[in-house]
Amino acid sequence: MKLHQLFPALALGLALSQAAMSQTPQTSPTATDPYLWLEDVQGEKALAWVRERNAESEGLLQARPGFDKLKTSLREVLDSREQIPYVTRRGDWLYNFWRDAANPRGLWRRTTLAEYRKPQPKWETVIDVDALGKAEKENWVWSRSSCLGPDYRRCLIALSRGGADATVVREFDTVTKTFIEGGFTLPEAKSNVEWIDENNIYVGTDFGAGSLTDSGYPRVVKQWKRGTPLASAVTVFEGEAKDVAAYVSVDKTPGFERTLMGRAVTFYSDELFLLQGGKPVRIDKPADAKLSFWREFVLIELRSDWTIGKRTWPRGALLAGNAAAYLKGERRFDAIFLPSATRSLASFGATKSKLLLDVLDNVATRIEEWQPATQPGTKGWRKRDVKAPYPGSLGVTPLHDPLLKDDPLAEAYFMNVADFLQPDTLQLGRTGSDAREVLKSRPSFYDATGMRAEQRFATSKDGTKVPYFVIWPKGAKADGKNPTLLYGYGGFEVSLTPWYSGGIGRAWTGQGGVYVLANIRGGGEFGPGWHQGAILASKQKSYDDFAAVAEDLIAQKITSPQHLGIQGGSNGGLLVGAVMVQRPELFNAVVCQVPLLDMQRFHKLLAGASWMAEYGNPDKPEDWAFISKYSPYQNVKPGVKMPKVLFTTSTRDDRVHPGHARKMAAKMREQGHPLLYWENIEGGHGGAADNGQRAQMMALEYTFLWMQLAGK
Repeated sequence: MKLHQLFPALALGLALSQAAMSQTPQTSPTATDPYLWLEDVQGEKALAWVRERNAESEGLLQARPGFDKLKTSLREVLDSREQIPYVTRRGDWLYNFWRDAANPRGLWRRTTLAEYRKPQPKWETVIDVDALGKAEKENWVWSRSSCLGPDYRRCLIALSRGGADATVVREFDTVTKTFIEGGFTLPEAKSNVEWIDENNIYVGTDFGAGSLTDSGYPRVVKQWKRGTPLASAVTVFEGEAKDVAAYVSVDKTPGFERTLMGRAVTFYSDELFLLQGGKPVRIDKPADAKLSFWREFVLIELRSDWTIGKRTWPRGALLAGNAAAYLKGERRFDAIFLPSATRSLASFGATKSKLLLDVLDNVATRIEEWQPATQPGTKGWRKRDVKAPYPGSLGVTPLHDPLLKDDPLAEAYFMNVADFLQPDTLQLGRTGSDAREVLKSRPSFYDATGMRAEQRFATSKDGTKVPYFVIWPKGAKADGKNPTLLYGYGGFEVSLTPWYSGGIGRAWTGQGGVYVLANIRGGGEFGPGWHQGAILASKQKSYDDFAAVAEDLIAQKITSPQHLGIQGGSNGGLLVGAVMVQRPELFNAVVCQVPLLDMQRFHKLLAGASWMAEYGNPDKPEDWAFISKYSPYQNVKPGVKMPKVLFTTSTRDDRVHPGHARKMAAKMREQGHPLLYWENIEGGHGGAADNGQRAQMMALEYTFLWMQLAGK
């Protein structure tokens, strides 16, 4: 199991306990910052400033022609009952979390595969989050569930207040559909829980002073027995305060039962320990390699080259070896995947007998099946290329449940197929065959007739070729007049691949706008090297790549600076903030969402300390030397003609501190730069807690873009 599966917040980093949501500014060398008071998340003065800015932005944008129509149109997409209800298998049941107009906070529901095959399945509601919140007078937002197999009756349900990463965990019975009185319950915190058996769980949470890392994640893992107070739970593993987190995962596969404990030392390196004889025993591996077990095999995904004897395995490779032999010190491997200049491993999963690899080939997906030799006396693995649509995006989810003795879905998998102009289809396949059953199809939310998508390449400052996708609306020509929205991320090994968006189609491309997706360095599109080429002292290369794509759009007359806008969120918010400050002449609009912007203090705010492996430590002079050159908050200056910017964030974001956006907006206002600011009081790092809030946020953003780029 990978770290981000244990901690879902790891999409950009790690969240702190709820106590941090009301934190007051910390003292630092930047205590003279005149806007430090805006870091007081719930402070009356800060919230008064937020309400004033919100009123300004809503007053301007909601009065624009077509705002209400656009918001309604976006809400229709979000609430559509024709969306694909994606599911998670638990034994005989397929579980789905669903939101629509009647259920804005959502339903946790289930059905069978036989029923799911039908055009209109019958769903059984397990938890109605809206009804629960009303009954308990709480602003509950669904987070996740962890259920104990093989019957999956007992589940640990995580709910947040207002969409924050911090959650309340409560034990639930899926048969009686009630929370278990006297069951396992954790107060609001950033917690990690893992079942051992019906009466014992592993838990990492806020146990009090010293129990969290500097990043705000659990530092201590304890074993907690049913019927005993949390205070009596026994410590079984500890990390260090400077770590990102300590964690545990349990594999219950019969015959291959394993409990792994780990220290996430940095965002990209960890130490793993195998529980043996009741004690964690360290597993030898490269620090930044991702190691996992599958049946009798150990699987190692490399982030750096690894030399063993006379053989060097390249970064980006996936290696397989015998687990028992590996733990005894043997280092013999078969290469399941070896990267090339254009091919990288996006992810992999396992059926009962095969590995399924999701491989990126020039930012489009191919699927491979790999099977270990099964005949006596034979060695090695056999590969089969799965025939599937290309180019586009394919996502594969194996359905095998190793806890079921005779699993009818042992070799089955879901495949999601999508591209920019074709709505998703969800297909059911089985290994060894290219025949697949289409289970669900997403509707077309806009008319794509006459539209086209293409991949192009820009040349960055250092000569690197940077791919980007262009989605052309019907009838558009390269005349330099197209309203164009350029989107990017460029960090944390996140790959941006083609996807179908009803919202973008209705709000932008369907209305005549060009949409551009940039695959800049810092992402994972071409493997670890593509990511590592734009971190720490090389982070500027992400911004150079993004600017190069903008320059190419202008040079190819796809658009012009007057009609070019940029958008990014989280690390992507830092991206557009940095490029806006460095190259303001290229753009006329910036949408900067839940951003990092004050890079001198990012590591002191909420989860920021966990991202120093990406950005560096600004307290170190040698790191601040390069961070200071791009940090938007420190580099924005008066007297420079800037594109107009819309900042959006959330008061309830306990991952990236809203103070980043608040302070940048306040500073730019004082300097006389044109901007708008909108902060949702709920929503967490996603910016919205339900579809209504999301439709409002998106309508504000696209109305702003049309106003700036087309004068509409």
